[in-house]
Amino acid sequence: MAAESSSPASVPASTGTVTTAVPARLDRLPWSRWHWMIVIGLGTVWILDGLEVTIVGNVAGRIAEDGSGLDISSAQITGTAAALYVAGACSGALFFGRLTDRYGRKKLFMVTLAVYLAATALTAVSFESWWFFLFRFLTGFGIGGEYAAINSAIDELIPSQYRGRVDLIINGSYWLGAIGGSLLSILMLDTAIFPKDLGWRLSFAMGVVLGLVILLVRRHVPESPRWQFIHGYGDEADRLVTSVEREIEQEKGEKLPPPAGEITIHQRKSIGFGLIARTVFARYPRRAFLGLSLFIGQAFLYNAITFGFGAILITFFDVPTGHTGYYFAVIAAGNFLGPLLLGKLFDTVGRRIMISSTYLLSGLLLFGTAWLFGRGSLTATTMTACWCVVLFFASAGASSAYLTVSEVFPMETRAMAIAFFYALGTAAGGISGPLLFADLTESGVVGDTVLAFQIGAALMCAAGLVAAFLAVKAERRSLEDIARPLSAAEAQTGGKVSPRSPGSPGAPGSGAATA
Repeated sequence: MAAESSSPASVPASTGTVTTAVPARLDRLPWSRWHWMIVIGLGTVWILDGLEVTIVGNVAGRIAEDGSGLDISSAQITGTAAALYVAGACSGALFFGRLTDRYGRKKLFMVTLAVYLAATALTAVSFESWWFFLFRFLTGFGIGGEYAAINSAIDELIPSQYRGRVDLIINGSYWLGAIGGSLLSILMLDTAIFPKDLGWRLSFAMGVVLGLVILLVRRHVPESPRWQFIHGYGDEADRLVTSVEREIEQEKGEKLPPPAGEITIHQRKSIGFGLIARTVFARYPRRAFLGLSLFIGQAFLYNAITFGFGAILITFFDVPTGHTGYYFAVIAAGNFLGPLLLGKLFDTVGRRIMISSTYLLSGLLLFGTAWLFGRGSLTATTMTACWCVVLFFASAGASSAYLTVSEVFPMETRAMAIAFFYALGTAAGGISGPLLFADLTESGVVGDTVLAFQIGAALMCAAGLVAAFLAVKAERRSLEDIARPLSAAEAQTGGKVSPRSPGSPGAPGSGAATA
C-alpha cells in the first residue's frame, strides 16, 4: 500500500534539475481513506499535548498536597514547571525544525514522538522537584519538535481545497486531549480509588500508553513527496504518488482528472540557515510580522489560561481540587467545537476574514469576561460558560496561526518557519504568560486576575487587526502557488511556460516580496 512507503535513504540517489507534476497531482486528489490515515497518524499528537497540559493544570493542587510524594508547590507547577515545558517546546521546535527540513518529515516525527514518550514516562516517576522540572522541559522538547515536523507534513500531503479545515481541526484536536485529561484527572485524583502519591503518576502514564498507540499507526505514514522531489528523491516521490493515485482510483471507481500543471526544481540536499532567514524576513517581511503577531496573541492567552484555570477555580470560587476537571472538560469541548464548526469557512469565506474575525471576537469577549469577573458577577459555572464562548472563537484563531506560518513560506523553509514563529511567539507569550499568571492568580486579588485577562484580550485584538490587513488569501491554492519554492526554475508544460503552473512567473503568490 502507498501508506507503507518508507523514508528515503540518508543520501539521495541523484540530484539535478527535474520537472514534476507531484504538487498538482496531490492537490487534485479527492478525499480518501489514505487521507484519513494521514490525519489519524499525524494529527493525534495534539491530543497528547492537550492531555499533558491539562493533566498538569488539574493535578497541580494534588501534587502540592502533603503525602503526594513530591515536595513542590502549586505555584511552582503552574508557573515554573509550565514555563519550563513551554521553553522546552520552543527549544525542541527550533532544534527539530531544522532537522525536519534537512532530513525529512517522517524521520523526525518518529524521533520527536519517542522523545515525548520517554520524558513523560520519567515525569511519572518524579521523586524530587528538580526531576519533575527537568522532564517537564524534555516532554515539551519532544512536543515542540512534533509541531514543526507534523504541521509541515500535513500541509504537504493534504489537497489544497481541504487544507485549511483539516489543519484547523487537527490543531483543534488538542482539546480532545484536554477533555480526556480533565476527566482522567477526576478519576486519578479520587483518593477512594488511588492513593495521593499514585493517582497523579498514573495520569502521566496514560499519556505514554496513548503515545505508543500513535507510534504504531504513524509507522505507516509516508514521507512527504514534496520534500522528496526537492531533496533528490524524485523517483521515490513519483512512485509514492502513483501508488496513492492507483489506490484512490480503486476506492472511488473512477479515473482521476489530469493534474493542473508542473514545476521545475533544482534539487538540493539542504538549504542554508542564512538563506532561510533572508527568505522569511527580507523576501516576506509582512508575512513574518503576521505570523509573529498571531503566535504571540494566542500563546499568551492559551498558555496562561490553560495552566492557570484550575487555580482560578480553586482560589476565587472554592472549587475542590478533585472537581476542577469537570469545569475544564466543558471549556475544552468549546475549544474543539470552534475549529470543527468554523474550519470549513477558512476554505470558503477565506483566510483573511476568518483569521481576523476569530481573533477580534475572542479578544472582545474576553474583555467582557474580565469586566464581569471584576464586578463579582460570575460564579464558577458562569465563569466557565464565558470562557467556553471566548475559546470557541479563540481556538479557531489559534489553530489558524499554525496554518498560516506553515503555508505562506517556501517549501524548503516550512518546518523551520513553523518552528521559529512558534518558538518566538510562544517564548514571548507562553513563558511569560504562565509565570505572570501564576503570580496574579495566587495573590487572590481579583484586580490582578482581571489585569491578566485584559492583557490576553488586548494581544488577541491586536493580532486580529494585523490579520485584517496582512493575512494572505491562501484558500484553495497550491502551496507552490502561495510561495514559490526557493529551488524552483520556470515551470513548463509542453515546452511553454504555463502561467497557472504552481510557482511559475506571473502565477498568483509566485514570490512577491511584499505579499
